Amino acid sequence: MIIRKAEERDLPEILEIYNYEVLNGVATLDLHEKTLQDREYWFHKHTGSHIIIVAEIDGKIGGYASLSPYREKEAYKSTVELSIYVGAEFRRQGIAKALMREILEIARKDKSLHTVVSVITSGNEASEKLHKAFDFKYCGTLREVGFKNGSFRDIDNFELIL
Repeated sequence: MIIRKAEERDLPEILEIYNYEVLNGVATLDLHEKTLQDREYWFHKHTGSHIIIVAEIDGKIGGYASLSPYREKEAYKSTVELSIYVGAEFRRQGIAKALMREILEIARKDKSLHTVVSVITSGNEASEKLHKAFDFKYCGTLREVGFKNGSFRDIDNFELIL
């Protein structure tokens, strides 16, 4: 497995991984598939402290992680929101852990960052376990803030002070 900075050529596979979750899961509360144009826009917004990395296995993207702006207001610029997605066929192979380790190392080296936040759809035990293993602290639940697959969904907030 090679962990590296994402390149534009990776976007079709990143899109495939993300859209799988849109259609089949609740790791994202997006309701409609993203297009390649959507992902290109998203990709080009990730500059400076906002980065995307991928896990490449035998030439295929098995997963990705990103640090994105937490909020638009300038006072939040030292906080980033972490997202990690692993392709369905690559799960339970340590990819999420490898991506988490690398992206947190990148974040810690970036002296402009102070806090990493993750928003996890409640009940995603694998993601919660992963975050706790890397010392993220649970900060609370927002109840029934999303509606997907016929049910209201809660979100759990986690933070890591770098």
